[in-house]
Amino acid sequence: MIEGLFIAIEGVDGAGTTTHSKLLSRALSERGLPVHLTRQPSDGPVGVMLRQILTGRLVVPGIQGVRPPTWTTMALLFAADRLDHIEAEIRPNLMDGVTVISDRYDHSSVAYQALTGGGDDETIRWVKELNRHALRPNLTIVLDIPAEVAASRRLERTRGREMYDDDGLQEQLAGFYKDIERHFPNDAVVHVNANRPVEEVAAEVMEHVRQLRGE
Repeated sequence: MIEGLFIAIEGVDGAGTTTHSKLLSRALSERGLPVHLTRQPSDGPVGVMLRQILTGRLVVPGIQGVRPPTWTTMALLFAADRLDHIEAEIRPNLMDGVTVISDRYDHSSVAYQALTGGGDDETIRWVKELNRHALRPNLTIVLDIPAEVAASRRLERTRGREMYDDDGLQEQLAGFYKDIERHFPNDAVVHVNANRPVEEVAAEVMEHVRQLRGE
């Protein structure tokens, strides 16, 4: 059987990565294609721990009381979750000819952990090195959106604030994502303007996938 395609959808919080991962999965399924929709952090053991950290349910002791883990610890945990996710879920589906769509991948680690670590070149290189053995997607779709629009979308969400919901950080991330391919020169990366109606964005995302499939 022909190995399936691996597609990652990226962007800042509020860009619509979850929405468009689901819409793309549904569109491909309606065409009769086998699809597996997944996400990072994953639903595996390390991923579950990360989600508890992100929502403030899991903290560690510090000199001044409990706190979230440091950015270095988070980078290590994200990398561990990613490699486990690849071997337990992503690669087996690809080997079965299934198209795998991941809501976020290691581009998020380079963006989020590198910026929370200071954003200097040495930090970026270290985070990339942690993820050196991560399987490369056939296509990464980056949803670009102005930071202020993403912020207003985050305010509309019913869930509480998470670890990286700081507006200043998200503004830096929005700029970082616009040039994310600079840090992944060998990856196939395309950008989609996500500051449009959902239907228009979904249509462009699907068009990039059709091109990937040679349609």
